[in-house]
Amino acid sequence: MSQAPQQTAPRIKVALIGYGFVGKTFHAPLISAIEGLELIIIASSDSEKVHRDYPAVEVIADPETAITHPEVDLVVIASPNATHAPLAKLALLANKHVVVDKPFTLDLAEARELIAIAGQQQRLLSVFHNRRWDSDFLAIKTQLQAGKIGNIAQFESHMDRFRPQVRDRWREKAQPGSGLWFDIGPHLIDQTLQLFGLPDSVEGNICLLREGAQIDDWAHVIMNYPQHRVILHCSMLAAGGSLRFVAHGTEGSLVKAGIDQQEAQLAAGVRPGDDIWGQDDDPVVYYCPEGKAHSLATPAGDQSRYYQGIADALRQGAPNPVSGIEALAVMAVMEAAVAASQSGQRQVIALTEQEIAKLR
Repeated sequence: MSQAPQQTAPRIKVALIGYGFVGKTFHAPLISAIEGLELIIIASSDSEKVHRDYPAVEVIADPETAITHPEVDLVVIASPNATHAPLAKLALLANKHVVVDKPFTLDLAEARELIAIAGQQQRLLSVFHNRRWDSDFLAIKTQLQAGKIGNIAQFESHMDRFRPQVRDRWREKAQPGSGLWFDIGPHLIDQTLQLFGLPDSVEGNICLLREGAQIDDWAHVIMNYPQHRVILHCSMLAAGGSLRFVAHGTEGSLVKAGIDQQEAQLAAGVRPGDDIWGQDDDPVVYYCPEGKAHSLATPAGDQSRYYQGIADALRQGAPNPVSGIEALAVMAVMEAAVAASQSGQRQVIALTEQEIAKLR
């Protein structure tokens, strides 16, 4: 007697809201790389731009119409930061699952409201902290978890650029959710929380350094832990570049100079599954207690694992790859850093005991 064919879960139909740099470069190609997801709608006012890349996808100019479309199961929000919370709320109330690009929201109040609504609606709510799957981070994480440098004393994470001219774009205008800290800070914080958990307190110096800058373009933040310190830094005025990660411990140091290449690859048309996808030939350098340098291979990165996690969560009941409470913790550190910069005083993380317990 022959066995009945195994039933496979239906593909999740996706609407992508926004087709600017983030939607075009990251979300659309990563979604399209996952067998369990089907990108059926993109909300954009430029249908020609979308159809050059995805001729079969329906383009809808109005985000609200795209979000509430009856065929859509999952809404991915890649629109300007100030729209994240209202659009995510609309999607959740329309009984859609939701992925929000970072930063999650503009503040903790908005983030908490979305988490509560997702719980009430029994919908998945996730935040696109894609850099958990970067080659540089995976390399450092692997060595730290293996105890390569013993007890950690100092950890530094840099994402610096050289863009001396202020550009005419929403990210560089004086409006809620703009600025370098809201752009880069979530990446640096989320990776740190994945390694070390919540800090005891936060110090911050966030400012404007370029001529004509309307919003912050430089940030230096210290996360204080009982036995070590973490330095997060981002700048728009670093022509010579900087080391991506530096870690010092009781049994040596680790240095990762080069940054993950997936963003550059995606922009150049490389896609998940291609031979060079996620490859990083820049090694981690381990300095042993005697001061000798040893090269350690860097594993390949793969940001498509985020969307594979989303598909698995929705089709198979697997864990959410980045939960709302994890993203809430990132927002809490971001707010603490801004408050520390404005006050000149250390700030504690404004999470409740119940929220902290859920992060353990």
